[in-house]
Formats: sequence, C-alpha cells, structure tokens
Amino acid sequence: MEVLKEDFPLLREWVYLDNAATTQKPSSVINAIKEYYERWNANVHRGVYPLAERSTELYEEAHKAVADFLGVKQWREVVFVRNATEGLNLAAHILRTFVKKGSNIVVSLSEHHSNLLPWWRLAKDMKAELRVVDVREDGTIPEDKVVKHINDNTAVVSIQGASNVTGYITDISPIREKCEETGSILVVDGAQSVPHIRTKIMFDAIAFSAHKMLGPMGMGALWMREELLEAGEPFLLGGDMIREVHYRDGIEVEWNELPWKYEAGTPNVAGAVGFMEAVKYLEKHIDWLFEHERSLALKLKEELEDMGFHVIGNERRGGVVAFWREDIDPHLLALKLGRRKICVRSGFHCAQPLHERLGVYRGSVRASFYLYNDESDIEKLLDAIKEMV
Repeated sequence: MEVLKEDFPLLREWVYLDNAATTQKPSSVINAIKEYYERWNANVHRGVYPLAERSTELYEEAHKAVADFLGVKQWREVVFVRNATEGLNLAAHILRTFVKKGSNIVVSLSEHHSNLLPWWRLAKDMKAELRVVDVREDGTIPEDKVVKHINDNTAVVSIQGASNVTGYITDISPIREKCEETGSILVVDGAQSVPHIRTKIMFDAIAFSAHKMLGPMGMGALWMREELLEAGEPFLLGGDMIREVHYRDGIEVEWNELPWKYEAGTPNVAGAVGFMEAVKYLEKHIDWLFEHERSLALKLKEELEDMGFHVIGNERRGGVVAFWREDIDPHLLALKLGRRKICVRSGFHCAQPLHERLGVYRGSVRASFYLYNDESDIEKLLDAIKEMV
C-alpha cells in the first residue's frame, strides 16, 4: 500500500481512517480538476465556441464513465447531483407518483438519516405507511424480515447497500425477488457500497457520492431506470432542464431529454471531470478492494475487543469498525487521536436510531479503511489508544 499512498499528497503527514465520511483524492484527480479550470472552463450545452464545446464533451464523457463503472448501458440514466443525500431526495421526489394513500414504504432501522428521512417525509405527505424493519441484536439488517414487510401495497423499498456503522453488506437478492413479485420499486443507498465493491444492477435506482470514492466533494450520482425517470417530475426548475418554454395563455413547458431533465442550472463540470478521473483510478483496484478492507477491519475488531471495547456488527463486514467502551467518551478519544494526526470519526454517524436501538447513547468511535490503508495504520491507531487508555 506504500506505493498507493504516494498518489495521495495528504497521506504523507496523516493517518487517515475516516474514509466512510470522505476519502482522500489522488494527484490524478486533483490535476484533472486543475487542468479543466486552466484549459477548458466554460458553460455547457449552449455555447458554440470551442471552449464550450469541449466543456460539454467532458461533461457528457463523465456521465458515460460513471455509467461504465456501474455497468449500465444507458448513460442517460445517470443523473449528476451534489451527493448521495441529494440523490436519495431526488429519488423520493421522482417516485411520488407511485406512492398512494394506503400504500407503504419499507426501510430499515439501520439506515443513514439520508435514506430514512426522505421516505419518512414522502410517506407523511402521501398519507402512506412507513414500515421500519428492526435490526438484529448486533445492529445488522435481517433481510428475511425486510422481505416479510413487503406486500402488494408496498410502493417503494429503500435499503442500504452497506452500513456506515456496522460495515454490513446487505444481501439484495431476496429483497429484489420479493419486489419483483409485488411490483415494488427497489432503491439502494449506495454511498457505502459503490466505492468498495463491484456493483451488480439488481434494483431500480441507486445513489452514491463521488467524494467517498476518490472524487471531489459536491458531486454524486443517481442512477435510475429510464422509465421511472421519464415518468417523474423534475426536482429543480430553471435553465437547461427544459427543451422549450412558451408564454401564450400561460406558461407552457417541455422538459429536456434525460439526464438534463433533472440537472437544472449550471452544473459542476469540474466536479464531473474529477469524478470521471476518480472512477478511472478506482476501476484498477475495485476487484481486490473489499477483501483488503475486510481483512483490516477484522484485525482491528479483534484487537479492540481484546482491549475491552464493544464493536458494533458482526464478522460479515466491509472496512468499517465502530467501537465504544462504557468508561470512554468517544468524542474525547477522537479528539486526542486527532492531535496525534490520526483521523477517526465520533458520534452517531448519521444513524442515531440505530445507536439508540443498541443502547449506545453517547455514540461510537469509527475507523474506516480504503485502498491506501494498511496494517501500519492500524498499529499507529492501536498504539495511540493503548497509550491513552
């Protein structure tokens, strides 16, 4: 991993273990964004001069690169958003037409707030039932219970691909089968899965963030099946998301084609260029990445448990380890680690209902791994914790 660390300028000084929150950026991504602003900066889709044409080409190439990384054929099904949170909110908005009074929406108690609150509000607005599936005693999602909550009145099921607390990888297959049987729409929160494991399209929509997979902040994507995107209404209205606007007896609007229908206003072209470079870099490593992260997580889990810490979740996990001990304040521990230039997270990790369900009322400390981390990072973390404890 030392070779990979050289690609990330910030890692020359820091032990970075907060990858579930955001990842570091390789020099290639930083340079691609810099080159765009120095050579091609212009608005897209309207200008006929060379700069605008090249900027438009790069922006559309970025959609194609992300689609290729996901393994989907239609790049116009990829809508660029600011992050997974916006993507999930957009998905909930688009699917309003499929949620009726008396229908239900299924989520789990393990969900990130970003995949809980948009569906709570949609159910509230449409007078539908929000079904929240309880977790196992270790905090992981029981897929069989999710399946039992789905019936012919289920309009939408939204589930995490992987947890940012337990690291648990959800088995989507049985949920997909039940959704096909009932005609329910399946949405996946891919914020913690797309950056770490090869995505298999067995759902109707997935949202994820560029900044959790080596790309820039303020950039993400929602992939959704074309027929759903066509049926939905735009979330934001303004420039570029319309084909024509007329004023005769009133305002008459014709929406633009996909994906521009959902991308109102001047887009983050530099972010898209950085996103494209990030998926190119990640493509070289994605097939070995999960097992590498898992081995680090299991090693850390074992060492922490030997020190009297509780680790949330079980053995089936990716590179996320959330831990706590009754006599240690998680925020104070994270603060002191930070002063040693070791970066971890503390708190509820935007999953407060899950922590409360497990009786962890002060939050947990979370270490999360990525492709540039190795056992030396674990050793530095453990040595610091032992010294402080």
